[in-house]
Amino acid sequence: MARIALIGASGNAGSSILKELSDRGHQVTAIARNPEKIADLPGVTATGCDAQDGAALAEVVRGHDAVVSSVRFTGTDFSIITGALRDAGVTRYLVVGGAASLEVAPGQRLLDQPDFPEAYKEEATSGADTLDYLRTLDDFEWTFLSPSAMFVPGERTGTFRLGKDTLLSNENGSSISFDDYAIAMVDEIEDPKHIRQRFTVGY
Repeated sequence: MARIALIGASGNAGSSILKELSDRGHQVTAIARNPEKIADLPGVTATGCDAQDGAALAEVVRGHDAVVSSVRFTGTDFSIITGALRDAGVTRYLVVGGAASLEVAPGQRLLDQPDFPEAYKEEATSGADTLDYLRTLDDFEWTFLSPSAMFVPGERTGTFRLGKDTLLSNENGSSISFDDYAIAMVDEIEDPKHIRQRFTVGY
């Protein structure tokens, strides 16, 4: 059992990660701006905090073994979050990443493809920039877990593949459910294999 702080615990990915952590017996501080939206689960303490308030966040995450963030990239200053973790003495940091920075061919990111949807480009670019930022940090044991292109509701199958920097796909396209993504994230918390690395999960 570990003490985990989860930022963005009420969102789609965040709520799936929260349930997976709870089901596996971890103690979770579930953080959201609106804590009333956080699911009431065993071992979970709902906490209201703005992740962009560094001093407040540092107090909330102090004493935890790891922090997971599941927040939008656009409008989030990740240097504030890492600064808060640094102040709190937490060095293990896992980020719910994006798929757009994955490669579809050597040296060719999904983000840079001519048919990449314009509506998603700002968020996707911010996600790629966040990964670049994490790669500059040598005082954190960070991990950035990219989902597949389609990151959607679906069943918890427990059957998926892991990769590194290349987009995973099969005959049905490139996808992963929130619940199966959560398995991969909590597996990484419990048994770290991608320290200071990005990896990806898909069917």
